[in-house]
Amino acid sequence: MERWLASNTEESMSYRDPDDQEGLNEKVVDVARTSKATKGGRKMSMRAVVVVGDGAVKIGFGIGTAGEFPVAIQKGGEQARRNMISLVLNGDTLWYPTTAKHGATKVFMQPAVDGTGIIAGTTMRAVFEAAGIRNVLAKSYGSTLKINVVRATPSGGIMRPQTNWTEDGADLSLIHISEPT
Repeated sequence: MERWLASNTEESMSYRDPDDQEGLNEKVVDVARTSKATKGGRKMSMRAVVVVGDGAVKIGFGIGTAGEFPVAIQKGGEQARRNMISLVLNGDTLWYPTTAKHGATKVFMQPAVDGTGIIAGTTMRAVFEAAGIRNVLAKSYGSTLKINVVRATPSGGIMRPQTNWTEDGADLSLIHISEPT
């Protein structure tokens, strides 16, 4: 009995604690069992969609596929860490209402005042929480496939290019600075 307890302590478990991963929050959005028909029968594999963010401005998502769920989740988390992007936020909300589309999924996101919270579905909520967006109104239309919702959410409006914007949110490409004559 003591041997069993000693082997199942937190130090011996194969997963890494989210607090040890450079301060990143990891959320598993979806796990699914997929199959492929081969000559010898069906080949089963597991798929996991993982969202990783620092809770401030960085976010990434990854899709891991493996023979077992824990390995698929680990692979998805590693891919999400490799594919992290920086967002430009207006405090803890978005800059403007925006719509994004990926596949048959269409998502609408709108900034909200302080104290509103995240009013969105579970998939979009995981993306917003990982990104550090705390006040937003969001709705997904069309297909609710979780992979497409995760892909469409960061691509719509919250991925503004950082080089063309001033600190107060003005678009530098629209500002024409004339030379004094």
